[in-house]
Order: sequence, then C-alpha cells, then structure tokens
Amino acid sequence: MSGPLLVLVGPMGVGKSTVGRLLAERLGVGYRDTDDDIVAAQGREISDIFVADGEPAFRAMEKQAVHAALAEHEGVLALGGGAVLDADTRALLAGHRIVYLSMDVEEAVRRTGLNVARPLLAVNPRKQWRELMEARRHLYEEVATAVVPTDGRTPDEVSRAALDAVELKEA
Repeated sequence: MSGPLLVLVGPMGVGKSTVGRLLAERLGVGYRDTDDDIVAAQGREISDIFVADGEPAFRAMEKQAVHAALAEHEGVLALGGGAVLDADTRALLAGHRIVYLSMDVEEAVRRTGLNVARPLLAVNPRKQWRELMEARRHLYEEVATAVVPTDGRTPDEVSRAALDAVELKEA
C-alpha cells in the first residue's frame, strides 16, 4: 500500500499533532499535518481563513490538502478535525491504518478552553464540542482501524497505545 504508514483522526485538541510527532519519531518516519499544509499554502492561520473566507472555503482547501498528503506522504499523517466530513476523503482513507484519537467532553474543554484560535468553539465550547462530536464521532469510527482513548493519558502513553492498536513496531 502506498501513502501514509499511519493516519491520525479525531477532534480538535485531542493531541493529533503531538502524538503524531512522537509516533513518527518512534517509527523512524516523517510527520505531516494537513492543517500545517493549509497554513503554509495560504500564509495565514486557519482561524483567519474561517473569518475571511468562511467554513465552506476552508473545507475545500482542507479536502485538497488531505488528498495531496494521502498521495504524497509515507510517514505519519495527522488530519484536521473536520477532514472526515468529506465523503471523498473518507473513501480515500479506506485501506489505510487510521487511528481515531478520542476524548470525552470534560477533557476537550480542559484542553481547548476558550481558545479563539479554534473558530468552531469560540462561543460556548462545551456545547459546541458536544454538537461537533455528535456530527463527527460516527465518521471518525467509520474510517478508523483502531480507536485510542486519550483521556487521562500522556502523549507518550497515547502513542504507545496507538502503536499497539495497529500492531506497528518502533524503529
């Protein structure tokens, strides 16, 4: 199979970037984050894209970034929290090792707080996160090869659990 060795999905704030870097280091491969790809290509932060262009424009950029990364990257890949909303993206994920990093609402609020850099959680983070997860949880589960809960775990513990879940060995 070509493409990433491992793909991480899950909600904003779950630790995909942190865990992804640890996994890449442990596996001796490169790390890539599609949100970082979008920021680099656009020359502005995701929150600025949401404000200036709106969510539909951002989702189109995200789809393009994810499709490119799935075709080009062979290491560990982290997708933005909403990437699984797109049916074409979900279809492209089929056949890949996908780890869904999950967390409960209390953990999400603790991690994301009222961070204005997270435009979808700017007003009422607890309520909005619950609504996002109601809309997305089944999509994360649909594409996942494995689900790794992150609640009360360190990034190191999560990365080890992810490796075990998909039966990958450290380099």
